[in-house]
Amino acid sequence: MADSIILLLILIGLELVLGIDNILVISIFVGKLPAKDRNKARFTGLALALLARIIMIYVIVSLTRINSTVFLNFSIKDLILIAGGMFLLWKAVNEIHQTVEIKDDDDEGPSINVGKTFAYIIIQIVMLDIVFSIDSVVTAIGMTNHLWVIISAVLISFIAILGFSIPIGNFIIKHPSVKILALSFLITIGITIFMEGMHKDVPKEYIYLPMGFALFVEMLQMRYTYNKRKNRIMQKRQAKKKVG
Repeated sequence: MADSIILLLILIGLELVLGIDNILVISIFVGKLPAKDRNKARFTGLALALLARIIMIYVIVSLTRINSTVFLNFSIKDLILIAGGMFLLWKAVNEIHQTVEIKDDDDEGPSINVGKTFAYIIIQIVMLDIVFSIDSVVTAIGMTNHLWVIISAVLISFIAILGFSIPIGNFIIKHPSVKILALSFLITIGITIFMEGMHKDVPKEYIYLPMGFALFVEMLQMRYTYNKRKNRIMQKRQAKKKVG
């Protein structure tokens, strides 16, 4: 029993680390919706992704050929990673284009169908969650035969990701520069996933360390901008006092 608890904690940690990608995707995708629909989309997308992940656990347990070659030199897992990486690349580049190419209200064209957009975003969240989680699920199944341990880790990490996705999502929406940086991260992650599907090993530290450094630099820039704006406000107030 003690071994199962230790293994559960390890799997929770693994799910949370890999869940960073999920938080970025969810935060960016739901940001396209009206504010009143964002939490609903966030919860619905994660809940369906959770259900899909649990189903995937049972499927992979019964599907022993997940790592066996099915097409040329590629397995089912490889094909999922290649398709998911290409989709993530396309989506991130498209989102960067839409964010950078700011249009006037008069140029927006027809109004957005919120219902269709909501459903489309939910589908994308579920699809990308499957791509992001396939490695962690395969790893977890390789570590233990106790399905209750794996499913418990998925459930606990789901609650944590849901909690973190709200403040992170609001922060990204509030700061466009951070959104563009997050989308750039998704491009890197998409390339990494694609390369893994092509049997090219990409050390994770080569990905996450530069991403962390870039985020640190962006935080310094935001702090500088905040202090500069604060000093200008203070100077204006002092000038008004002198005039008065």
